[in-house]
Amino acid sequence: MDVDFDYHHIWHPYSQMPAQSKPLPVVSAEGVYLKLADGRQLIDGMASWWSCIHGYNQPRLNESLKLQLDKMAHVMFGGLTHQPAISLAKKLVNITAEPLQHVFFADSGSVGVEVAMKMAAQFCFENGLAQKKRFLSFKKGYHGDTFGAMAVCDPVTGMHHKFKRLLNKHIFIESPQCGFYEPWQPHYMDELEQQLAAHHQDIIAVIFEPVVQGAGGMNIYHPHYLKAARELCDEYNVLLIFDEVATGFGRTGELFAYQHGDVVPDILVLGKALTGGYMTLSAVLTGSKIAHGIKEPFMHGPTFMANPLACAVSLASIELLLSQDWQANIKRIQQQLTTQLSPCKTLDNVQSVRVLGGIGVVELKETPDWSAIHDYLVNNGVWLRPFKNLLYMMPPYIITEQQLTHLTETLFQALKKT
Repeated sequence: MDVDFDYHHIWHPYSQMPAQSKPLPVVSAEGVYLKLADGRQLIDGMASWWSCIHGYNQPRLNESLKLQLDKMAHVMFGGLTHQPAISLAKKLVNITAEPLQHVFFADSGSVGVEVAMKMAAQFCFENGLAQKKRFLSFKKGYHGDTFGAMAVCDPVTGMHHKFKRLLNKHIFIESPQCGFYEPWQPHYMDELEQQLAAHHQDIIAVIFEPVVQGAGGMNIYHPHYLKAARELCDEYNVLLIFDEVATGFGRTGELFAYQHGDVVPDILVLGKALTGGYMTLSAVLTGSKIAHGIKEPFMHGPTFMANPLACAVSLASIELLLSQDWQANIKRIQQQLTTQLSPCKTLDNVQSVRVLGGIGVVELKETPDWSAIHDYLVNNGVWLRPFKNLLYMMPPYIITEQQLTHLTETLFQALKKT
């Protein structure tokens, strides 16, 4: 494999040209393992950015693609339809909350967020609320790398601060400070209520990641926040968008994170694990209030919207997940992460340890030399990708107790050496 060519000519995510280090060459993947060109195997603790929930080379998902490929790989969705899209939409409507009856397919999580924002805006513009022009979001939030999505990511500590001059100016409040397992206090909602009271006539929607903030800071917060936010949005006539690109399909211990708070958003964005990590696809779900409230054409149409291959493998992935006792499995992973990451709290450089569902997070007091930690992890058969001062894992759901133990123990030893 010509890794030298890659290093000099292929631009990888979140890096410059040339990158600070050469990428690891992967030749195949099976189960939870990535096989490198030199024969080494790494346990993937990231599930390829949280998407490969069933692991790699899953026979049932492979078969769904092969069957669909013999029929058609792609067809435009403008004026046409096909069974994989219909079947997947039916499944999504059936497994989400009853008000979410309408599905718009996009082609990535970022684009799904763009669709949700445009959908909310057009609804307001067509229903006597044309003065609304901003969104309210959380600091430490992350919603994607396209321009609309970047504009509702954290403008200061987020990864897009270089583009702040080009982005629309929205309203940001502190990320929820109430821990998932801590006693709920009503004052946690003070800032959101104050901002809605002052600016609701200007706000199209509140958008945030429910229960778990992902790439912006891995903050895990109290589920009652969702219920309180829903009540405030209703009181001030502001729409509510949940970005569940990272949290959907069981990752937090519920099928969807909004279920922790027993609420329903006006718009729900899904992605990542939707296809089991096989292809790129996202889905934006909404209720009749918005879908029927938009009378003019909604001007968004990705070329690969509702791609038949992606829809087919998504349906297979959801059916595979639901055919198992997935909740017991996620509880197993959570219990093991809780127990085995706990020793990290004894390390001088560790600020906190957080666990929810299939998510384990170790936050450090200071950002270390990640290159040394990366080398230690890889040399001991582990693939994790830290960022900022966080080292975290979101492994495939098929990971065994022994494999997960190797992940957590290697992580601990890597941090112990810093």
